[in-house]
Amino acid sequence: MTGAATESFLEFGRFIDFALRALLALPGVLIKRPGLVLRQFERVAWGSLPVILAAGFSVGVVTWLQSRRSLVANGYQDQLPGILAIAVLVETGPLLASVLVASRMGAGLAAETGSMELTEQIDAQIVLGSPPISALVAPRVLACILALPLLTVVLDAAALLGGMLTEQVAGSLSPQAYGIKSLEHLWLRDIVPATLKTAVFGFLIGIIGCWTGMRSGRSTDDVGRAATRGVVRSTLAVFFFNVLIVPVIQAVVDAMHWHS
Repeated sequence: MTGAATESFLEFGRFIDFALRALLALPGVLIKRPGLVLRQFERVAWGSLPVILAAGFSVGVVTWLQSRRSLVANGYQDQLPGILAIAVLVETGPLLASVLVASRMGAGLAAETGSMELTEQIDAQIVLGSPPISALVAPRVLACILALPLLTVVLDAAALLGGMLTEQVAGSLSPQAYGIKSLEHLWLRDIVPATLKTAVFGFLIGIIGCWTGMRSGRSTDDVGRAATRGVVRSTLAVFFFNVLIVPVIQAVVDAMHWHS
């Protein structure tokens, strides 16, 4: 094994250790530092809300416009609300919300913790006996975990609202009929796991952002590069783990449905 490969392997091991220690610190930080968690939650949730609302509404409108022509041509226009709801709530909404938060917080967390590393704030906390995992990392990771499912619900609602308003302007269904048909083929066993899986994505975004910043180096250029790497790594992690998680969720749901 070459020196570069060995170093990459060791670095990955350090990251896994970092992630596990942060995971174990999450319950304690919620009890000992609730104010800090709340401030970070507000930063993630409230700061991401405008782009989440805009993206969700846009997805609803565009999906309606793009799908209606084909459905009308084949006589299935009444199925449009159900198709849009399934597409958004089961996959598009959770994935899009996660990518948007990864883009924003991946850079933000990497830049913030990178700046702390640059100004030696992290070293100062270690000297004062305040471990950076519990003081810096865990509150930010927990905030991402808690905020992302809620942001997913907001994006889903905005998308359904966008589709319904477009139907009122250019379609023929009443709001009541649109709402009924939207829920016609949806089950909680499909919606709930799809929404809750974003908590895993929130953990990945938070841990990767903090890790990238804390390993950035001690120059202003390093902090800038860390912010870019934070976005790229967080987004790729969301896509990669989405591919892994979805089959597991489907297998579990199918097993539970089989035995019910």
